[in-house]
Amino acid sequence: MSLLKDFKNFAFKGNLIDLAVAFVIGSAFSAIVTAMVNDLIMPAISFVTPSQSYTKWTIGKKILIGHFLAAVLNFFIVALSMFIIVVVLIGQLKKWTSKPLPPAAVTTKDCPFCCSTIPLQAVRCGQCTSELPSAAPAA
Repeated sequence: MSLLKDFKNFAFKGNLIDLAVAFVIGSAFSAIVTAMVNDLIMPAISFVTPSQSYTKWTIGKKILIGHFLAAVLNFFIVALSMFIIVVVLIGQLKKWTSKPLPPAAVTTKDCPFCCSTIPLQAVRCGQCTSELPSAAPAA
């Protein structure tokens, strides 16, 4: 029973569900980029080259290079897109949403007689026992 409970705690944590959603979205995005490369970009490139189709591009007679070039182009498009999303956009969002911290409230002051640090509301110094001049009342 403990094993089942441990698995349930692991499987339904927020991080794991977020990872699963990211994986599904990433797979769908990769499929879109693959279709774009295979159906739009590579045929357009093979249109301007003297060969018939990029699928028939070869090195020598047996090494098919067209599919490999399509896969490399696919990788670079996905990597560039992820770089733009993760590094540029999220970095910009963090920059826009970060606010400067307000200055810390003053809680201490220096004794004018012995220069030790004492609480702001103190009326007598704890080090030299001098009576301190009264400060303006706090509003």
